Amino acid sequence: MMTIGAQPHAESWYASKEEGPVFPVLEGEEDVETVVVGGGLAGITTAFCLARMGKSVALLEANRVGWGASGRNGGFVSPGYAQSIFAVEAKLGLPKARALFNMGRAGTQFVAERLDEFGLQHLVGGRGWLKCVRYPAEDALKERAERMARDYGVHYQVWPREAVRETLQTDRYFGALHDPEPFHLDPLAYSRALSVAAADSGARIYEASPATGLSRESGGWRVTTPKGALRARHVVLAGNATQVGLYPPLEHAVLPVSTYVVTSEPLGDRLDRAIHFSGCIGDTRRSSDYYRIVGSGDDRRLLWGGRITTARSEPKELARMLTRDILSIYPQLGAFRIEYAWAGLMGYQRNKMPVIGLLAGARDAGLWGVTAFGGHGMGATATGGNLIAAAIATGDESWRAFEPFLPAWIDRLVGGRNIFGQAATQLVYWQLRLMDRWQESRGKL
Repeated sequence: MMTIGAQPHAESWYASKEEGPVFPVLEGEEDVETVVVGGGLAGITTAFCLARMGKSVALLEANRVGWGASGRNGGFVSPGYAQSIFAVEAKLGLPKARALFNMGRAGTQFVAERLDEFGLQHLVGGRGWLKCVRYPAEDALKERAERMARDYGVHYQVWPREAVRETLQTDRYFGALHDPEPFHLDPLAYSRALSVAAADSGARIYEASPATGLSRESGGWRVTTPKGALRARHVVLAGNATQVGLYPPLEHAVLPVSTYVVTSEPLGDRLDRAIHFSGCIGDTRRSSDYYRIVGSGDDRRLLWGGRITTARSEPKELARMLTRDILSIYPQLGAFRIEYAWAGLMGYQRNKMPVIGLLAGARDAGLWGVTAFGGHGMGATATGGNLIAAAIATGDESWRAFEPFLPAWIDRLVGGRNIFGQAATQLVYWQLRLMDRWQESRGKL
């Protein structure tokens, strides 16, 4: 597959390993049943599922597949959403919350099944997730584990402080929950593999082809690009935080939030001084650290993510900033060099739930949204892509479980790309960080 205009993928440890597939630029006009706008995991999954069901589908990506958060995140694949399932339960009741949680589990299983199908089990770097607390909270951990087992059918193991500190050799953690279901992988490699499988199944994928316009036509929609156009009965907006100028009611409700990831130089056996766990690791703070060991043998490295901001620019001191965070937990690692540092732009709604469903009801029939997956995107994007594909292909209405979280007018005012939404989000983040520090200080008393 050759093209003119596709640029190398944004620099990261993931992108350093191989260039990946290159798809053509859209040139001319075509007719398809469905146009998917956005080549992140939500869009790729939608296109893959539609193609597997024998439907005509084309995907437009402004840069390269996996360009945004889908190819830059920490690589954790787990059930759940950015919003606490208990908060969802308080809003909708237990039966509906349980249904949503089970859909998230199905998304995680979808990723695992695709890895098996594609012969890519080697992409899995470790299994299980240790969710650590940075202040004494053993009773709260037990209560959460009991509630999740009773109401949601998942079985977390409570790790007391001694067990955690034996595995993660730091005095900053006071206990943890171990969730056996999650795993971690190279998200860019998975995004690329899924895009190739979608193309092999009949999906038309176009890179360096940004959608520049969206308009109604008789019986459907028209999506324009700099060199072409697509006509379709359905359009799926999956552009996450970078989509601009196509459908403002959605775009104004999705707030772009930056987070940061670094990867160390090869540390090899030095990591044994600190971490004896191969799975996902993170803490339960509102502004949490999340990290994992990547690579093998002497090439083992620490991949570490954390902090969020509404600013789009990558801070000049990113590597130094996250190095300080790492050494505040594991000072025994000593001096080391950060080899890769990058920022990723995530999309969040004010309600911290994804947008999955038909936009604006019957008035805009055939216009779908599958976006705002910041926080738990690897599993949830699979959930969203499957639901939207099933709705288009078969009329399945399972997506309506997410209908209570579709954008409302207030979300466009205080939840999106305007100065009020960004300022409010940044203030909330600073407030949450202060609350985290207060709880930690109480734990040290």
